[in-house]
Amino acid sequence: MRFSASLIALCAAFLAAPLASAERLKDLASIAGVRQNQLSGYGIVVGLDGTGDQTTQTPFTVQSIVSMLQQKGVNLPAGTSLQLKNVAAVMVTASLPAFAQPGQTIDITVSSIGNAKSLRGGTLVMTPLQGADQQVYAMAQGNVLVGGVGAAAAGSSIQVNHLSVGKISGGATVERAVASNLGADNQVRLELNTTDFLTASRVVEAVNNHFGPDIATALDGRVIRVRSPSSSDQRVAFLGILESLEVSPAASSAKVIMNARTGSVVMNQAVTLESCAISHGNLSVTISAEPQVSQPAPGSRGNTVVTQAPQIDVKKEPGRVVMLKSGASLAEVVKAINAIGASPQDLLSILQALKAAGSLRAELEII
Repeated sequence: MRFSASLIALCAAFLAAPLASAERLKDLASIAGVRQNQLSGYGIVVGLDGTGDQTTQTPFTVQSIVSMLQQKGVNLPAGTSLQLKNVAAVMVTASLPAFAQPGQTIDITVSSIGNAKSLRGGTLVMTPLQGADQQVYAMAQGNVLVGGVGAAAAGSSIQVNHLSVGKISGGATVERAVASNLGADNQVRLELNTTDFLTASRVVEAVNNHFGPDIATALDGRVIRVRSPSSSDQRVAFLGILESLEVSPAASSAKVIMNARTGSVVMNQAVTLESCAISHGNLSVTISAEPQVSQPAPGSRGNTVVTQAPQIDVKKEPGRVVMLKSGASLAEVVKAINAIGASPQDLLSILQALKAAGSLRAELEII
């Protein structure tokens, strides 16, 4: 299996492209307390066309139906055995947006937890959705919309997408609002998406330059405390302007991400190698730095410049020790190894060895 040449080319183009001069503060940080809250609940989907749970294998479905019927005033005779085909036990999940108020609707996802073949055409019975504190924040109910198709013929079946998962747009109504302490003590906190002390200091500088001195203070490499107006109306306007401020983030740390299954390699910036020696199977990678001389034109006041340009030569030579000199680009090494048809495991082994030897000055992440 060969590495994608187009992916390597894309990485090279990305590395060569200039970094954006500034980004919105809204894209770099979030406001503490302004977040979603996960909700979940256990419910029953009814009205299926014979594609529900096999009750002999999912006793909790029968128990749920019996309990629901008792709540509706229907008492089944003792010893009654229910053989249900149109009912499925499901888990209902949703995200409660920040500042959601009672009466608003949110989208929900309905997922089968039994052995139902499909939820298509089913109706979710009223289901309470609870938060992490076990309090009910929304009530869900509605017709389940399932994407995909399924067909069966002559003992074989064909299925496209998951028929055991569906969605209900606006299927839950918010019943309780989540308390928010935004603006408590006339201050808000900005939390950077990535810890970086230089970016934090630049955010403080940008805020203070726009609103005035001592408005923002960095508490650490991620959290910045900002003084805000006491009036809620003024605070909203203030936060709107704050999120729109442009800040030049610091260059991110060098990182190499490799997918060991597909062989994809992604680098977030130009990564170079320190001097080292490698021998791996029948692969031979030779990297040398040859001087290149730039001679100014006659009569000009320019100076002669000598630079070291790494030259990469990759061959299959078993047993040969590979010398890598300082300054070699990892992007070029990956591209050269890919050119001879090396496997993903070959590259993975080489990258891990480079990292262990201290030659790869970047964070290596294997996914």
